[in-house]
Amino acid sequence: MKTESAVQDGILFVRLTGDLIGSPDSQPLLQTVNDHLGEGLSYCAIDLSNVRFINSTGIGVLVSILTKFRNQSGDLVLINPSDLVRKLLVITKLDAIFNIAADDASAAEQLKATT
Repeated sequence: MKTESAVQDGILFVRLTGDLIGSPDSQPLLQTVNDHLGEGLSYCAIDLSNVRFINSTGIGVLVSILTKFRNQSGDLVLINPSDLVRKLLVITKLDAIFNIAADDASAAEQLKATT
């Protein structure tokens, strides 16, 4: 899995490419999140549009990141999950827990509305 990140307007934007299947692939993602949480960021948007596959460990990683941000009085938005990921979120009923946005602008709007 490839991870790219950037901070814009106080929001950590993370773009994932490949398969989200947990360790060791998820370590760069978790390290990025932890580093930015340590800098005081409370909002994150993760782009899942290029994630081909996600397993239960990958879902656990997303839940863990969501928990970290909510514990900091922040939030997480998933951006444009691929069809496979979206179906998995619906099947597991996690679509009711995660906020989902169509694009970066919508994600930023949702996150700013929570402040």
